[in-house]
Amino acid sequence: MMMRSCCRPLERCFGRINGDGLLWHMDLKPHASGDFSIAVVQANSSLEDQSQVFTSPSATYVGVYDGHGGPEASRFVNRHLFSYLHKFSKEQGGLSSDVIKRAFHATEEDFIQLVKRSLPGMPKIASVGSCCLVGAISEGELYVANLGDSRAVLGRRGFDAEKNSVIAERLSTDHNVSCEEVRKEVESLHPDDQDVVVYIRGVWRIKGIIQVGMMFYLNSPVRFIIAEP
Repeated sequence: MMMRSCCRPLERCFGRINGDGLLWHMDLKPHASGDFSIAVVQANSSLEDQSQVFTSPSATYVGVYDGHGGPEASRFVNRHLFSYLHKFSKEQGGLSSDVIKRAFHATEEDFIQLVKRSLPGMPKIASVGSCCLVGAISEGELYVANLGDSRAVLGRRGFDAEKNSVIAERLSTDHNVSCEEVRKEVESLHPDDQDVVVYIRGVWRIKGIIQVGMMFYLNSPVRFIIAEP
């Protein structure tokens, strides 16, 4: 899926719209390492999610941003993250894990400053956030960076008995407090809050509200998988 802030009709932003009015898709288009397509299904009355694709002769970036509590954080990430990726990769002579981490941290710091400035007139902005999943191909390497519980999955052709099948392989780790390791990490980051993670209605949640353990505006570490495409 790909969502950009724009004033054009949805048909021109997202491609074709099917009969229910809440599903958009774009047919295959070329990028540096092959082809890509995009689709989005609007599940809520207010669309809180954003995504984007950048292609060039030498690199391809894909970003998916799952907003929580409102669209402000995901829209901010959509407008600023790739700009930092371009800036830092140019400064360091190419894409790397460090470049992606710096871009994540710089974007989050900018958003925190925006929240502080906006808080007096818009108090609800203090409760919004966004997961962030980025995939990038550059110089023969595939980078997957994840913050939250969105998921990157690689489809590959099977071998031997499975050669006519497509095998799905997870490329990212979910950051969700249903996982004990993530719960302990969140609790260690907030030692003075005994109720930072609570078990409610059969599910572990942060402050009884949300399961995502890490996202923009929570000052959380970025997780990486790096492999040859």
